[in-house]
Amino acid sequence: MSRVTKRKHVLKEQEADEFDLPTENQSIVRICSSRGNNLHEVETANEQNEKFLVSMPVKFRKNVWIKRGDFVLVEPIAEGDKVKAEICRILTQEHVKIYEKEGVWPKKFTKKRQHEDETDADGLVKNTNRQEIDDESSDEDEDSSDDDEN
Repeated sequence: MSRVTKRKHVLKEQEADEFDLPTENQSIVRICSSRGNNLHEVETANEQNEKFLVSMPVKFRKNVWIKRGDFVLVEPIAEGDKVKAEICRILTQEHVKIYEKEGVWPKKFTKKRQHEDETDADGLVKNTNRQEIDDESSDEDEDSSDDDEN
């Protein structure tokens, strides 16, 4: 099979209208980073915020690309110590909408929750380019230094 034909079949499979719900052994995870060699670090939706490596199957390599923040459906593999799962489907926005309607989508990955995490107490979006400084502790330091000078 030529490279173009293979890519066409893989993309057609990804774009197919198969919105099957995840089975019991499959889980929805978010990509944290790419570790190279077709390995990706992912985080789960459980309370422990577990992170582990997943592998990309051969059929997806050099045909489909994923980036940080994308969601994938993974199946656990038994033989892995560091690599604990394999990607079985890359989820699109349509998948997310259908999974939310069905009640399968994890609460941690909802857009409302992400928006709450990104805003501060005033409702403004946090600036990730600057360090957060605790204003109360700096005021106390200035007061104590003023007392030492007198």
